[in-house]
Amino acid sequence: MKIIFILASFLLLNTTVFAHGISASDMQAMIEGGNLRYIWLGATHMLSGYDHLLFLFGVIFFLTTTRDIIKFVTIFTIGHSITLIFATFMSINANYYLIDAVIALSVIYKAFDNNKGFQNYLGVKSPNLLIMVLLFGLIHGFGLSTRLQQLPLGEQNFDMLMKIISFNVGVELGQIIALAIMLIVLTQWRKLASFAKFSTITNHALMFAGFMLLLMQLHGYLHTANEEEFGFNKDAHTHTHLDMEAAKQKNYQHDRL
Repeated sequence: MKIIFILASFLLLNTTVFAHGISASDMQAMIEGGNLRYIWLGATHMLSGYDHLLFLFGVIFFLTTTRDIIKFVTIFTIGHSITLIFATFMSINANYYLIDAVIALSVIYKAFDNNKGFQNYLGVKSPNLLIMVLLFGLIHGFGLSTRLQQLPLGEQNFDMLMKIISFNVGVELGQIIALAIMLIVLTQWRKLASFAKFSTITNHALMFAGFMLLLMQLHGYLHTANEEEFGFNKDAHTHTHLDMEAAKQKNYQHDRL
């Protein structure tokens, strides 16, 4: 259990907050390319969107029938498609750190629910899972929209709508690929005795990963929204992180010697 937590900490602490943002190269590619570029960006964005994938992994973790998998994945897809398309087309925006913080909470929520946290710790029945997956799907879609709106989509017209829909199609393709891999892994793991033994620990690790993501997003929000109030300005913040990186490299070289 400690090993899982250590690995999760190492992974998250060494992952930048902008891990699945829109890079400058992606922006340029979108300007020069057509709708196929937006499909490609949507697919790669979902495949690198660890917070979306962690939530999806939690949703299907204990689902064993094809009907249930299709039902919950479909409702999640409907949710994030609605807000992705509508919020982007209508230019409805919000601080993406805060949206991603709520997405991190969705990961924590699902892992907590998987471990019967509501029954065991709160003494209440779990909220309707289908409704919760839909609500979190809407939030995940808004998170995707905040990233897509970083691109020069143009005016609110048919061309812009097609770009948004193309991106959404790419997101769904990426989700199908990720889902297929998850289902293969879970199906094979369920055949082993270790699944029953470590399923609870795995969801604890998933909860911990969501908590680390939450801290990362709140850290990003505080340093962008309240740079001066947080104790130092943007330049000082940048230098602090550069110093931390230099110290890490120095320690690495020392260890090699």
